[in-house]
Amino acid sequence: MSGDWLATDRADLAAERILDAAAELFAEHGVAAVGMGDIAKAAGCSRATLYRYFDNRQSVRIAFVHRETRRIVASLDEQVRHIADPGERIIAAMLGAINAVRADPLLIAWFRPGDSGAAGRISQDSDVIESLAAAMFTDTDLSDPERSRLARWLTRVIVSFLATPGRDDADERAMLEDFVAPIITRTFA
Repeated sequence: MSGDWLATDRADLAAERILDAAAELFAEHGVAAVGMGDIAKAAGCSRATLYRYFDNRQSVRIAFVHRETRRIVASLDEQVRHIADPGERIIAAMLGAINAVRADPLLIAWFRPGDSGAAGRISQDSDVIESLAAAMFTDTDLSDPERSRLARWLTRVIVSFLATPGRDDADERAMLEDFVAPIITRTFA
């Protein structure tokens, strides 16, 4: 039935429109300040329609973060796939993820004072965000508990750099080379 409002394609487009509206609000007002009523109004839908797609404010946040993480992961995979050295690959991928978030006003808004806690909480329990770390070393089996734990730790390092940046790009690269690369190299040796 092509006129069905809840048809898959139409539902996907509606959810995307809602997430786009939420993203603009997050960037303008801060993640913590945006409520479901604000999102519905910005998306041009009723609250009932919004709740048809998302159970609550946290589910909107998670869906937005997951969508953007998938986009970044796809880009990173292309950027780091050819790097043979695991330590250099992880550094390139982590810096790539950090720079992608910093370059996008809709994403860096999540790391302003008062809002970085939401990103941190989502990153702790998210399989999708864990996939960001998996993309950094393509030969990794995340069903291995140690590798999965490593991926979660790497994600936390990225989140910490976004919430509390280093002095400059060289400082951040040096920290990754000194502290992260040796662990990766030892793990994949």
